[in-house]
Amino acid sequence: MKNYILLFSLLIAPVCALAADSEGTLVDTPQADGFRGIWFDLGQRSQFGSKYSGGLGTYTANHVPMAHYVEAVNRTYLTWGATPAADQRALQIHVSYYDHETGKVARPVMVEDRSPVDDPHDNGSLTIDPDGHLWIFVSGRGQRRPGSVYRSQQPYEIDQWIRFPNWEFTYPQPWWFGERGLFFTYTRYTRGRELYYRTSPDGVTWDTEQKLAGLRGHYQTSHQEGDRVLTAFNRHPGGNVDRRTDLYYMETADLGETWTTAGGTELTAPLTQNDNPARIRDYSGHENSEENALVYICDVNADAQGNPVILYITSQHHQPGPPGNPRRWVVAHWTGDEWRFHDVAPAWHNYDMGSIYIEEDGTWKIIAPIGAGPQKWGTGGEVELWTSTDEGANWEKQRAITVNSERNHSYVRRPMNAHPDFYAYWADGHADEMSESHLWFTNQAGDKLWRLPYGMNEDFTKPILLHDGS
Repeated sequence: MKNYILLFSLLIAPVCALAADSEGTLVDTPQADGFRGIWFDLGQRSQFGSKYSGGLGTYTANHVPMAHYVEAVNRTYLTWGATPAADQRALQIHVSYYDHETGKVARPVMVEDRSPVDDPHDNGSLTIDPDGHLWIFVSGRGQRRPGSVYRSQQPYEIDQWIRFPNWEFTYPQPWWFGERGLFFTYTRYTRGRELYYRTSPDGVTWDTEQKLAGLRGHYQTSHQEGDRVLTAFNRHPGGNVDRRTDLYYMETADLGETWTTAGGTELTAPLTQNDNPARIRDYSGHENSEENALVYICDVNADAQGNPVILYITSQHHQPGPPGNPRRWVVAHWTGDEWRFHDVAPAWHNYDMGSIYIEEDGTWKIIAPIGAGPQKWGTGGEVELWTSTDEGANWEKQRAITVNSERNHSYVRRPMNAHPDFYAYWADGHADEMSESHLWFTNQAGDKLWRLPYGMNEDFTKPILLHDGS
């Protein structure tokens, strides 16, 4: 009966939100008994398996940020899509933190039970306001399910949460700019998957939403760099997500009042023409050529001068396996004068998402499932560390972080303000059949690997150190 009541409330939430208390409602947030990721299969299968499947607790690349290090309390906070048991696919939104002083993780707290939803498209994003309150934006799914907004009742604590009125958003990407307020970019299913943004002084009251791009559909990944938001996205010809192509880039330094290219040319939002100054590479106008490619964006960062860097994968087909080859990991870099594009390594799967880091010494790093996994044609693989010392022009594999795994590792996430001891985290899962899904993290050097406890009854415990290469 509880599930039916919850389902009914989700369906009517857009109407109820109009009358909801703008101050929010304190909700029941019980503790969980371990770090268990959600397993999911999209169900679109072909000769070489599912379009994507496996451990997708840290899915998607369009949910950013999902973790945040806070120096004031020396903790890395993280959220993920969880499940109550290994044999269940009911989605729950969990939150925890790693205490860098004690080397322990806090027992997770369930912020929202999304069951009967089992889809990790409903995973959450996490951000922290100037007063230390944590915010989790739980993604909706188009017009079928609204998004949810939560704020921790106490600064830096995860045990109690306040829920605010629901509204329609998917792929949440919230960024706090101190006392200037919150900038929120997201997707709505209007003419396809179109991009929108809005601002708020406090996360509670919101201005009118604005459309950023409407070229029949987009997938977007953004990044906060100082007082700017940098965003990269593709387009979906005819509204077909399986034809995603082209690479676009825009940025704003005034919370969306104006948008420009990387070189400073002012853009008019929303974008309405495919060929416009925001398009930095045309992957759709090269028939019978490998340059005619699909585009899967993974991460956006900035170099030491604040110039944008984009990590993405290109592919020849939306289905897994050899028909999509050659697949490539690619880095796009604005030098200050031009965009340069560099191949990193071959990719195995369209959804082998990883993250790119720009170090203080000038080294660029990618932590991603670049290695072939035990489920060769499935989502994810073995996590590896690759580096470049010439701003992405040439790349070298430094080490394998995971080896001889039972299950593929996927969706390697970069925490905001990442601490050297908790530099990337992700989930594993069997890509071809339902399985347990564990959560993992590594350090800046990639020479240590920890697994978060699948079962946990105490309030704090140390993660399991799998190898220590120091």
